[in-house]
Amino acid sequence: MTTKYFTQFVTGAEEARQASEWSGVVELEHPIEGRQGAQRELKRMLADSFDLDTDEIRILHWARLH
Repeated sequence: MTTKYFTQFVTGAEEARQASEWSGVVELEHPIEGRQGAQRELKRMLADSFDLDTDEIRILHWARLH
């Protein structure tokens, strides 16, 4: 069973004019809240999906959907 999360994040450069802001629902195989490195795991999954490095993703907000 998958777990769904709402995420809001920025991709690209630190400079606002080169960054892109995204939001949406992400489905993960296992729940991540309460786990050490949860945000890092979410960043890794988003970076893989966008074909970016993890340092190019900055998560602004994430929350589990019920």
